[in-house]
Amino acid sequence: MASTEAHVPAGLLTPAERELMERTWRPRGGVWGWLIATDHKSIAKRYVITAFVFFLLGGIEAFVIRLQLARPENHLLGPDQYNQIFTMHGTTMMFLFGVPIQLAVALYLVPLMVGTRNVAFPRLNALGYWTYLIGGLFLYAAFFLNTGPDAGWFAYVPLSGPQFGAGKRVDVWAQMVTFTEIAALTAAVEIIVTVLKQRAPGMSLNRIPIYVWSVLVTSFLVLFAMPSVALASTAMLAMDRLVGTHFFNPAEGGDPLLWQHLFWFFGHPEVYIMFLPATGYVSDIIPVFARRKMVGHTALVISLVATGFVSFGLWVHHMFTTGLPQLGQSFFTGASLMIAIPSGVQIFCWIATLWAGRPRFDTPLLYVIGFIVLFVCGGITGVMIASVPFDQQAHDTYFIVAHLHYVQMGAFVFPLFAAFYYWFPKLTGRMLSERLGKWNFWLFFIGVNVTFFPQHFLGLMGMTRRVYTYLPETGWGPLNLLSTAGAVMIAASVALFLANVARSLAAGVPAGADPWGAHTLEWDTASPPPPYNFAHIPVVEGLYPLWERAPGAPVVTGMAPGRRQVLVTSVMDAEPESLYEHPGPTIWPLVVALAIGVTFIAGIFTPWAFLIGPALMFAPLVLWFWPKRKEPRERSFAEEPA
Repeated sequence: MASTEAHVPAGLLTPAERELMERTWRPRGGVWGWLIATDHKSIAKRYVITAFVFFLLGGIEAFVIRLQLARPENHLLGPDQYNQIFTMHGTTMMFLFGVPIQLAVALYLVPLMVGTRNVAFPRLNALGYWTYLIGGLFLYAAFFLNTGPDAGWFAYVPLSGPQFGAGKRVDVWAQMVTFTEIAALTAAVEIIVTVLKQRAPGMSLNRIPIYVWSVLVTSFLVLFAMPSVALASTAMLAMDRLVGTHFFNPAEGGDPLLWQHLFWFFGHPEVYIMFLPATGYVSDIIPVFARRKMVGHTALVISLVATGFVSFGLWVHHMFTTGLPQLGQSFFTGASLMIAIPSGVQIFCWIATLWAGRPRFDTPLLYVIGFIVLFVCGGITGVMIASVPFDQQAHDTYFIVAHLHYVQMGAFVFPLFAAFYYWFPKLTGRMLSERLGKWNFWLFFIGVNVTFFPQHFLGLMGMTRRVYTYLPETGWGPLNLLSTAGAVMIAASVALFLANVARSLAAGVPAGADPWGAHTLEWDTASPPPPYNFAHIPVVEGLYPLWERAPGAPVVTGMAPGRRQVLVTSVMDAEPESLYEHPGPTIWPLVVALAIGVTFIAGIFTPWAFLIGPALMFAPLVLWFWPKRKEPRERSFAEEPA
């Protein structure tokens, strides 16, 4: 039976037991071990690396767009190439980078921060990654074969419908969305169950770290928002194109505005799926570098939950020019303004914590401060375009492009870089260079402002979105050239970051377990963490467990070192309920992902694929779930002998 004993520095396991635990949890080596791995840290690192590769590809596409628009009547790209690259940039950044990178970081950090040894369903976690990888590779294979999507990352009908979207370009986009939605939904399920049922004893709901709260709320957003775009793209748009249904064809009783409603019902919560974890990074980083506890912990948690709820009531502010009833528009204007309130509460708490503390301006905190500045700028323009009269003038101009990128780069990418600099020692055991980090920050901060601030004026001067060239008489040339110069600075900053990472991996300063003097549980284990995360699950005694832990703090004992056991606790107060034994590594998640890939890729060409696909998945799923032992995997404490 699991119990608690006083913590001692040498640990409670004997050397033989520790070696047995190491052998039990250690991933297998070689290519085969890489293919069958189910450890949350291994899968999460693959997610992060893959998503960052897509970020670089999306950044290259953005840079090419800026080169094309740097001067009037440029012929670097033709209109067809421009449409493909424009669509690939938006699709990559939103579907292949923005959401996956946030969920990937969560899959790495959440088990460590709540004090458990793995995510709730490790094999499902592996399936999600393989599905995501197949979808991304499929999209870029099509792009390099000149079959990349060209209808915009939002794929508005009728432009993306069978009448105007000839060929298979839009079908590639629709099926890629399906792959990424499967991956996001599996990750969301992992995070929700892990947070609610595998927290360390004592980590009641009011002691959960703010970052964990942020990804918990985000995961619920994924569960409710993602099915909308999956339904619209796979079950409706793809069927319109493949089998001749008419969901969006007004001549046959369909409605093209239905696509916009379904897409933006997902699309606006998606902004907060990327934004809320970023605020979680900020809320956990600021106390460490301010050297004091966070002001308004409860207010921050309530703000996260409120933002999640309100985010589902904003989607129509993307549709103010579509002729919707004015009364309905007024409600969505009100919701668009109201969501600024919880964001304002968060900003107040962050600034108050820094003001009352003694800040140490290391690179992670610099990125946090840059985030606050840029997010306020993006928030102000967001309030402007929430007004129907102004939006009707600025809609589909570069003013919207500027707002979008201030919000995305400021409220998402800056906190993400702060998180990279903050948690890189935990992932690798090495410190990133502070000197290079500060150069990285200033190049990035100045570059973002030089790139996107002029675009506000371009929009007010009448430059519309999604145009591949323009005439000299418009007067847009100088500001576009300035914007392109800023893009060069952003590219230089990212190159410097990559150089910093490479230098640190090769010869970085060893980090130690907790180089920042942090307060959350992930810093209570080695850097990088061992395969089992914690030899003994800690018992949490406060909101800031490492700052508030008394000498002789208890830990959980009694878990078999030769089994992949995790502790299952109650939802509200994290009281121990049972031990659950995880299954080991297996190849079947990869096989199922390949079957899913064959099904949806072949489905572009024939609807029969969706009948054959389940047959391909049946045998791998049976082998996946076939029990390997006779004893039950879950054992309640009440069932164990005294």
